[in-house]
Amino acid sequence: MKKILIGLALTMLVGVSHAQADYPNRAVRIIVPFPVGQTADLIARMLAQKLTDALGQNFWVEDKPGAGGIIGMEAAKGQASDGYNLLFASSGPLAINEALYLNIPYKTLRDFTPIVMTVEAPQFIAVRSNFPATTLKELIVYVKSKAGKVNYGSGGTGLTNHLTMELLKVETGMQMTHIPYKGATPAMTALMAGDTDLMFESGPAVIPHVTSGRLKLIAVGSGHRSLALPQIPTVAESGVPGFHATTWAGFLAPIGIAQPIVDKLNAEVRKALADPGLRDRLIKLGAEPLDLSPADSRAYVAKGIALWAGAVKASGATAD
Repeated sequence: MKKILIGLALTMLVGVSHAQADYPNRAVRIIVPFPVGQTADLIARMLAQKLTDALGQNFWVEDKPGAGGIIGMEAAKGQASDGYNLLFASSGPLAINEALYLNIPYKTLRDFTPIVMTVEAPQFIAVRSNFPATTLKELIVYVKSKAGKVNYGSGGTGLTNHLTMELLKVETGMQMTHIPYKGATPAMTALMAGDTDLMFESGPAVIPHVTSGRLKLIAVGSGHRSLALPQIPTVAESGVPGFHATTWAGFLAPIGIAQPIVDKLNAEVRKALADPGLRDRLIKLGAEPLDLSPADSRAYVAKGIALWAGAVKASGATAD
């Protein structure tokens, strides 16, 4: 009997190993916790096509938006951890929500395995074209001289551009009033109309208005200069050393996925991100490709969770 059990165990192990080696042998679903057409959805679809071409099986995107990404995250959490149900999500659901929501049905690193973080998107400090400051140092002096009378806009309380400004306030001692809007478009409109004085926003949203002369850019919040706008200095080199806050996104799977599948997906996605054509398309979207191993991806997510927890605490924001 003992020999029979050992034999069965070995057979099962061989079967599992063979299945992992043949992965994927059927279609793979990618859940995206955002609506069709948002940047994360667009990037997920680009990478899904690359994976389809490379691995010979259909990688398809299913959008499950709502509740700040929580609906999609919870849906992905409940799937089998067999590699045929993946999640493509950004820093909002993956890192910010844990601190922002008092009651949340998931914990990113408890319930998911990071496979590969794919891109990060710099955010720029934008001001109206006639704003008196043209550098971050001038901006800080101006804000402090106004004794809390300067306000800044965002697409909503708890969003990345809101919390990035809160981080900058902590680092610089600036006092400003937050004016939340229902989305990036009304926030940008208010900025251009002079209803607010400044805001953080991603490149694709601000570049057309900079080109038209209605806005100007003071600095970029990433730790390195933007690939799309390398002439804009970083916050860090403008007098706030170590400042680095971006939005980012990547692939994860429900906890328990086999490491060989993680490694295979990681390698294929990184290969896709290195493709010059895709790289150029992503940069034009304001998304800069990353090149991270599974272990580095996990560390990247953990660091992001800690960063945004501090920003949420500093802002006093809650969503429950």
